[in-house]
Amino acid sequence: MPAVSFTHQAFNEVYSTPDQVRAHYHVLMDQLSRLGVQEFERRAGLSDLSFRNQGITFTVYGDAQGTERTIPFDMLPRIIQAQEWQVLEDGLKQRVKAINLFLQDLYGPQRILKDRKVPFELIHSSPNFRREMFGIQVPYGVYTHVVGSDLIRDEQGNYRVLEDNLRCPSGVSYVLANRTAMTRIFPRLFRQYRVRPVQHYTTALLELLHSLSPRHIEEPTIVVLTPGIYNSAYFEHAFLAQQMGVELVEGRDLLVSEGKVYMRTTHGRKQVDVIYRRIDDDFLDPAAFKPDSALGVPGLMQAVRAGNVALANAPGAGIADDKAVYPYVPEMIRYYLTEEPILDNVETFSGAKGQDLMYMLEHAQQLVFKPVGESGGYGMLIGPQASKQEVQDYLLKVKANPRNFIAQPTISLSVHPSYYKDSGTFEPCHIDLRPFILVGQETTIIPGGLTRVALKRGSLVVNSSQGGGSKDTWVLEDDELPLQHTMLEAPVAFPDPEDHLPDLALEAIRMAQEAQQQ
Repeated sequence: MPAVSFTHQAFNEVYSTPDQVRAHYHVLMDQLSRLGVQEFERRAGLSDLSFRNQGITFTVYGDAQGTERTIPFDMLPRIIQAQEWQVLEDGLKQRVKAINLFLQDLYGPQRILKDRKVPFELIHSSPNFRREMFGIQVPYGVYTHVVGSDLIRDEQGNYRVLEDNLRCPSGVSYVLANRTAMTRIFPRLFRQYRVRPVQHYTTALLELLHSLSPRHIEEPTIVVLTPGIYNSAYFEHAFLAQQMGVELVEGRDLLVSEGKVYMRTTHGRKQVDVIYRRIDDDFLDPAAFKPDSALGVPGLMQAVRAGNVALANAPGAGIADDKAVYPYVPEMIRYYLTEEPILDNVETFSGAKGQDLMYMLEHAQQLVFKPVGESGGYGMLIGPQASKQEVQDYLLKVKANPRNFIAQPTISLSVHPSYYKDSGTFEPCHIDLRPFILVGQETTIIPGGLTRVALKRGSLVVNSSQGGGSKDTWVLEDDELPLQHTMLEAPVAFPDPEDHLPDLALEAIRMAQEAQQQ
């Protein structure tokens, strides 16, 4: 195996010391060491080819070199022990339960505002607060059916929630594609580790969407609503629709008549019961939100209010992932559940608070600044990596609109070895973790999630739009580790991707394109 370098500046997921591999990584690192550089690179190349064959891409907006890219895949998996995962699962379930209770309250009696646990002005100044949702009854009282919370580990190895993605969280298709590739690259190693499965995600998602149908019929009509082929996550929209066996539609494929939503088909109109929407609130309904939106469905909110169609996620859920509201999530847990948070937040300073703002301005060179309405790593300032002039220019924007910014201490995210072909070595790269949570009558968390990797040397930004990649995440069935001697056989030959790898994603896109031409 290529050489591995070590850093003392962050928690290392694989090594406890430069010479000591953590117990649950022993077998993996031993087996990889027997591959040799040439065989490792061969398998890495085959994994890249499998992703290209599957049509797995994302869009980088404003990229002069072209927008379509395959997300870089790092072949060394992240391993999470069973006991460690149980803590994360319990903490995430607690968190999404409190967030949904907060949203019920916010679009109802607003007790938490009246009790001054969350500032009234903070909520009512947010563009993500949707007054149109007042009085609407959502199924099971759940607003956030699909959640992707971003977790990091600090320098001491403690997990913290960095942010909650509650509107249209993306990335689960890469979780499934990564797993497909890894089970073929290292099938025996995978089985020996007794890794918990993730491929049931689309089945669980479909069951959840079925349960939301306002019509209690055996086969409700479910659709995935996409902005179209130019959206950065279009591949994922097509992939999920194909895997669930439901229609992928754009706004122009739907219409509202007499308070009901219909899909245009070659056989006439068909009533739609549930919409898994991958369109932001602003563009959902030009009659209710942004009037110039060409992506949404006029009158959609009228049908929602009438109780004739369910949306996942519900409009208005985004107020709870407003970065200015994020610091109050621990208080939501205490307020609604009378429990202490299992997972801590990252310390956060809000420009909306006078005292916090003063600290932000005085310590800018040591902080990470984020606009509250941006995502994907856009608009950030990493103080320690910025010049004095860059900091001064950025602070002008902060002073002009303090409510629009938060700041956090610069945390050295945990690191995991990733392979760099240019040096032929494994180097420590910063990572985070995005588990995917399905919330309905019950809450289901898919074991693992998307481990994102900051592949630019020295970078703390893991977003794919900023040069990041991903890893497969292995959650173990139990804490009994595989025996070392069982792994010493010769590497299993990797089949020709052209002949053996399923092109599910490519087929999904092909189907979507055919549907558009009809």
